[in-house]
Amino acid sequence: MATVTTTPARPRVRSALRRELNLFGTVAVSIGVMAPTLAMSVTGVEPAKLLGRAAPLAFAFAAVAVGLVAYGFVRLSAEFSHAGSVYGFVGHAFGPRAGFFCGWALLGTYLIFPAVSILGVAVFGKAFLKSTGIAPDFPWYPLALLGWAVVGFAASREVRKAIGALVGFELISLTLIVILMVAIVVSLITGDVPRHQGFTADVVKLPHGTGLSTIGLAATFGFLSYAGFESAGSFGEEAHRPRHTVPYSLWAAIGFGGAFYFVCMVIQMLGFGTDAAGVHAFANSGAPLGDLAQSYMGAGMADALNLAAVISSFGAGMGCASVGARMLFALGRDGVLKHELGAVRSVNGTPAIALAFVLALDLVAITIFAIAGTAPLKVFFYFATFGTLSLLVMYIATNLAAMRFLARGARRWEVVIPAAGIVVAGYVLYHNIYPVPPSPFDLFPYLVGGWLLIGVSVITFVPGLSERIALGLAAAEAAQAEPA
Repeated sequence: MATVTTTPARPRVRSALRRELNLFGTVAVSIGVMAPTLAMSVTGVEPAKLLGRAAPLAFAFAAVAVGLVAYGFVRLSAEFSHAGSVYGFVGHAFGPRAGFFCGWALLGTYLIFPAVSILGVAVFGKAFLKSTGIAPDFPWYPLALLGWAVVGFAASREVRKAIGALVGFELISLTLIVILMVAIVVSLITGDVPRHQGFTADVVKLPHGTGLSTIGLAATFGFLSYAGFESAGSFGEEAHRPRHTVPYSLWAAIGFGGAFYFVCMVIQMLGFGTDAAGVHAFANSGAPLGDLAQSYMGAGMADALNLAAVISSFGAGMGCASVGARMLFALGRDGVLKHELGAVRSVNGTPAIALAFVLALDLVAITIFAIAGTAPLKVFFYFATFGTLSLLVMYIATNLAAMRFLARGARRWEVVIPAAGIVVAGYVLYHNIYPVPPSPFDLFPYLVGGWLLIGVSVITFVPGLSERIALGLAAAEAAQAEPA
């Protein structure tokens, strides 16, 4: 963990980050970090177990739920732009202590999320090498090192080139999924299907007797597919017209995710079949897209989809590392953490030292698990669980700040929307910790609680820290009042 400083220091008046991103760039960040290819590779199975043929509805309900959570972010980001994302938004609206807590919770996510994506490279890269016969028993650690190197190189470039790389990574992987979806639809139309499945409206009809709790639990898995929609907020100091582009980017990412996830899930469900055998096959599939590719297009397409997941992991990792670096940059610039973290490389305008810290931390964590001989998929879920729990706490805290902010405005009725967002995020958080998950996942709520307690202790007991944060936020607000 980076060292907290106690020496008062006046933050810079102007950010050294460069304003180079348009609306397309900030939208690309949020979509890329959401990693829709990875989401569709791993998240459809649980809703199929719970809702059967109506599994696509879990993602439709989740889109509405995420929209409620996002409303507070949208309103706050329309008022204030900051490289520290919620650290700045909430600090501006609710005060420096609340801003630091939300920023600390988000930092807990984005310090570890790059490692999740890097492990995605290892998991799907190993599957690709095995399925193609190139190297059936290839160790996962060298693949993780490759992922780490690619993520680090892409994230270290100037922001326009970095976002361009992210767009390229995700477009390639999404294109392959679209090709598979089109192939399934064509097969359904022509009747060239593995069994007798065809088009039916059953995919949007809940099975008789499905309770609200089951629907809510299924939507919880869909909800997690949208994690990362908030990423554009960390590029507010690098975007043109950020108080316009960032809010629109959040809505665009959720809208794209909602449409893509729903359509993709509908076609997957139809591809497996909506009868009992098809639902069972989907609900028990270890790799739904790969199984469908094998059935409808052959082994070559299944291999290509494993490679697509690798490529998507590169993009998501780059986006996550960039967000984590900008969080550290903002905290360093304001004198909350070491000032060196607030340095920007003059050649390309990237927070190089902060990025190096994120990459070094994740490399150490991955290496420790590799030495311990832990399977890569387990490590993937360990990191993902920690990051997700911290993210959900941040969602709740940010919407509390949004409620206070909106209560001071002319349209006070708006407070009901972030209030509903708190209920949604709280429900998802509850179902991630209860029933108590099996070991070692039962320990993660305590680990995340420990991380958050460190943040509370820092903002409470470090002398002068709240004042330094307030000074930094005031300097950022003054900079926003000047021409960009």
